[in-house]
Amino acid sequence: MAVERLLVPLTDTVTVRQTVGYAVRSGLEAADSLECHLVVALPYDADVPESARYREDAAELLSRARNWAEEDAGDADVAIETATIGADEYLFGPRDYAETFDAYADEHGIDRVIIDPEYQPGVSPQLLQPLERELERIGLAYDEAPVERSARRGRIVGGTEDFDRLFATFWISYGFYLVLGDPTYWFDLVTGAAVAAIVAVSLAQVTFSAPLDRVQSPIRTVRFALYIPYLLWEILKANIAVSAAVLRPSMPIEPTLTRVNARVRSGLPLTALANSITLTPGTLTVRATNQELLVHTLIPAAQEDLFDGGLERGIRFVFYGRESAAIPSPEERDEAEVVGGDEL
Repeated sequence: MAVERLLVPLTDTVTVRQTVGYAVRSGLEAADSLECHLVVALPYDADVPESARYREDAAELLSRARNWAEEDAGDADVAIETATIGADEYLFGPRDYAETFDAYADEHGIDRVIIDPEYQPGVSPQLLQPLERELERIGLAYDEAPVERSARRGRIVGGTEDFDRLFATFWISYGFYLVLGDPTYWFDLVTGAAVAAIVAVSLAQVTFSAPLDRVQSPIRTVRFALYIPYLLWEILKANIAVSAAVLRPSMPIEPTLTRVNARVRSGLPLTALANSITLTPGTLTVRATNQELLVHTLIPAAQEDLFDGGLERGIRFVFYGRESAAIPSPEERDEAEVVGGDEL
C-alpha cells in the first residue's frame, strides 16, 4: 500500500489552519495512506531565555495542528507525528531552516514539504521566497499551500492616512535616489520621481504600518537629523575600540550574547534602535522581538555600551522627545543581561 509522507513546518499564522487541511487532502489524494509530520522549527537555542517561551508556544501550536489534521482526516488512514526541531542548533536565515528540514526529511523518508505562504519562524522578515529558493537548491520537493489570505485584502490607497503614507514614502525614496545620483541632472530628477512613485504605491503600507502624525512626523524628522551626528560619533568610537582590541597582542576579544529589554515600542522605533546597534562596530543585533533585543558583542566595551543604553536614549529622543530620553540605563533598570558567551 502506497504511503505519502509529508513534512509541514508550522508557525502561528492566519493561514496555518488552511495549510494543515491542504496537506491532509493532498496527501490522501496522492496515496492510499498518509504520514503527516507537523513540526515547529525553534528560532532560539536552548541556552537563550526566550527558548522556554517558544517551546511552550510550539507545544500549543502542535496540539492544535494535530486536532485539525485528525478532524480533516476523518476515518482515512492518516498517521500524525509532531515534533520541535532545531533546538540543538542556531537557526538564523533561510539556509539554516532549509537544511534543518532536509535533515528531518532524510531521517523520516519525507516525500514533500508543504509550505504555508505566510510562514515566518520568529524572525523579522518573511522567509517564504528565500526559503523556497534554499529548498530548491537542496533538492527537497515542496508545495506551497493554496490558501485564501482575506486578512491581507484591502485598498492600496484611500483616505488621508494612506495619502500621508504615500507622501512620506515618496519623498524618502526620492531623496535617497538623488543622494545616490545627481540632483542637478534632469534625467536623474525625472527617473528618480518615477521610481519613487512606484516605490510609494507598492510599499507605503509596508513602510508605515501605523498612521502618520502630521505634526509629530516632521518634528521626528528634525530630531532624527540631530541624532545622526551622535550615531556617527558612536560609530567612530566603536571603530577605534575594536581596532585597538584587534591590534593589541593580547587580543582582548570576548564574544557574548546580551539580552536587552528596550524601552521603545516595537515597529519603527525598535527597528531604528536595532539597526543603530548593528551599525556600531563590535555589536550585531541578532533578533528583535516585541521590545527585546538579542545582541552579539565582540569586546567588553561594546557590551558596556549596551548596558549604558546611550543609543536607546538617542532613539527615545527621536521618537518621544527630549524629556523621554532622560531614563535610567538598562543596567540601572536591571533589564540587560548576558545570556551566552565566556562570562557564563
